[in-house]
Amino acid sequence: MSPSRPGVVVLDYGSGNLRSVVRAVERAGAEVTLTPDFEAGLAADGLVVPGVGAYAACMAGLRAVKGDRLVGRRLAGGRPVLGICVGMQVLFERGVEHGVESAGCDEWPGTVSRLQADVVPHMGWNSVEAPAGTELFAGVEDERFYFVHSYAARSWDLVTTGHTREPLVTWAEHGGDRFVAAVENGPLWATQFHPEKSGDAGAALLRNWVATLRTADHTAA
Repeated sequence: MSPSRPGVVVLDYGSGNLRSVVRAVERAGAEVTLTPDFEAGLAADGLVVPGVGAYAACMAGLRAVKGDRLVGRRLAGGRPVLGICVGMQVLFERGVEHGVESAGCDEWPGTVSRLQADVVPHMGWNSVEAPAGTELFAGVEDERFYFVHSYAARSWDLVTTGHTREPLVTWAEHGGDRFVAAVENGPLWATQFHPEKSGDAGAALLRNWVATLRTADHTAA
């Protein structure tokens, strides 16, 4: 791998706009491998977990390639992970769809549930409320991003102590219902929207993430 281009694995577990994600991360400055391989995902400078469709189906696919364990191992070693859309949702404790509850990766507490809005799915461009100090949205705080989803984390339940840095949570609103649009939590970052479908703003956001891979401590977990 080129020393100037960090290596990123886009996890292939049967879900997500995989080719478009690969191309977008490549354009952001990374060398990208699309693979379900656990060891490759563990060794990469960065891991992207995409996802579309049903929460339970995504979790089943993720577990089939040990993706839940891969995420946990990487985070235990402080190694960067980026979740996208349902790839963000599965990072929470659980998801509820059509009355059926499914266990998630449990990296964050809380439940992913159906948006409480007159028009669902939430499909199209929307602005976000990024917090002060954001690295992910640096330079694009006031831009709009492309969303396609019916479910979201509609609260943020993680309580941190003074010994750890408070996660940076970005919010958005659809039909009067506020939901988590993105999170920056140490090495774990995630977006509910699709940066690979969000034009110049999404491209800039992915460049921001890839830039962190060049400076991160990549000691293996």
